[in-house]
Amino acid sequence: MNIVPDLLERFPAGRPALLEISRDGERRVWHFGELIAQSAGLSGAFAARGVRRGEVVMTLVGNRVEWVLAMLACWRMGAVAMPCSTQLRRGDVEARAGQANPVLCVGEEELLGELPAGIEALSMADVSAVLDEDEPQETPGSVAELGPADPALVIFTSGTTGQPRGALHGHGYLPGQALQAEHWLGARKGELAWCTAAPGWSKSSRNSFLAPWLRGAAALLHDARFEPAERLEICRREGVNLLCQAPTEYRMLAKRTEVGELPEMRRMLSAGEALDAEVIGHFRERVGVEIADGYGQTETGAMTGWGPGARVVPGSMGRPLPGIETRVAEGELQLRAASSPTFFLGYLDAPGPPELVDDEWWATGDFVRADDRGLYWYEGRGDDLIASSGYRIGPDEVESALCSHPDVAEAAAIGVPDAERGQVVKAFVVLRSGEPSSELAAELQRHARGETAPYKAPRRVEFV
Repeated sequence: MNIVPDLLERFPAGRPALLEISRDGERRVWHFGELIAQSAGLSGAFAARGVRRGEVVMTLVGNRVEWVLAMLACWRMGAVAMPCSTQLRRGDVEARAGQANPVLCVGEEELLGELPAGIEALSMADVSAVLDEDEPQETPGSVAELGPADPALVIFTSGTTGQPRGALHGHGYLPGQALQAEHWLGARKGELAWCTAAPGWSKSSRNSFLAPWLRGAAALLHDARFEPAERLEICRREGVNLLCQAPTEYRMLAKRTEVGELPEMRRMLSAGEALDAEVIGHFRERVGVEIADGYGQTETGAMTGWGPGARVVPGSMGRPLPGIETRVAEGELQLRAASSPTFFLGYLDAPGPPELVDDEWWATGDFVRADDRGLYWYEGRGDDLIASSGYRIGPDEVESALCSHPDVAEAAAIGVPDAERGQVVKAFVVLRSGEPSSELAAELQRHARGETAPYKAPRRVEFV
């Protein structure tokens, strides 16, 4: 098996695959034939730079076609793709590189400065030169024959009980997305699907382009910061049929824009945390579409959700997807690993298969209740994870960033309720020196944003 020829060559070469909208608003349609040819050329450049089957290629690229091409090039030649968030800082990148040992990083020029020494880099200008047909071309890498357990993808967890861990998925994970693509995402042939998640997140790796293609739909990539009014304008202008967003994005759209008709919108999806009934009702009334919640983990892929045509019960995670076997053990949701086509191979920092309960059940760490209709309702985690704006944030990362400031003796981070973001990070700080002030609080927030990804920085600071 190999997902690149198996999936992409299923479509006519001239059929639209991607609609890319750049940061400056430039619009370009990419066809399947172009993606096949250019990812083949990029695989040749990877091979010329020493990338071999089974070796890891890191990306520090936003929602732009170079990210997609790098992923496809890896899968074509049997290398392992490791997409990373463009918000990571040097410490984050070093930690990931330490676990995965990448031999190459494809990155945007301004981000490659965060790269540890010893990792060869391929900038966007380099990629452009590689793909320029007027320049000498490397011989494309051969298409690898792969099995379901051959390594394909590394996605880092959110660090719920410590530092983020690299979860390794095999090539079976890629076609395995067909289950959730049909029974949760629900795109249709010829439609335009937009998953707004940034590279580096589990939902992005499966739904930004892979799952839409598995259903015969095209995908939209928009490489820009979230602006509520712009998000709606693009949906109307481009005729988006399916929109997959974080709950916070829906809340901001509801509160900061006049959500009107979206004539082409057929399906809206949300994942990351429970979406409140008020917002679901807002879109039901204004757009005429139910927002379908879904649940999954980096390690498992999608597990539960509201399928196409279902009447959503606000606040519920829905039911397990077809074939997915789950149980609730002492309040914790557990998955029968063998029932999931997208279950991971293991963690990079713990050789061997994942540790299972009773040799077959994966303990999610998420606590739920099941009602008499078979619906699941999320109740919280067994650890102190902070869920903010669809991001999952380990308090340890926030505390470490704050404690690296010379004025801080101790710090503790928690999640506190927020109407738009679900939760925001609040930090309690004991000073080593200096006096508590709003100016110092702002300085600590800036410091944290410089030490770790900005979304992890505390939005509230209390001195104790």
